[in-house]
Amino acid sequence: MKLYVIEDLQPEDISVITGRLKAMELEAGLEDLYWLPVPPEHLTPVQKEHLPRCGPYAMALEISGDALRMELLVRARNMLRCECIAYASPALQSHMTGYLDSLLSENGIAI
Repeated sequence: MKLYVIEDLQPEDISVITGRLKAMELEAGLEDLYWLPVPPEHLTPVQKEHLPRCGPYAMALEISGDALRMELLVRARNMLRCECIAYASPALQSHMTGYLDSLLSENGIAI
């Protein structure tokens, strides 16, 4: 699995980011797991075609101890197996890692 990992966060940083993710209603239904929505402009042609049946699309963010672990896999929220589930393109990877970095920065968390 390809991941973007931010480690060595302080407990208060984890608390702040957890609170922010919950406030944004990004909880995935499992403890410490959140869904980061994939912007429509970053969907592949297959994902756009499958959106009504398989979507919405998201990338998983797990909080584990002192770390954030974002999978670089685009998951279909309404389908477990489909050709539309694929690793993020380089442009989407860049966008989502930047998004996560900005989310931390905006909440006063230095990385």
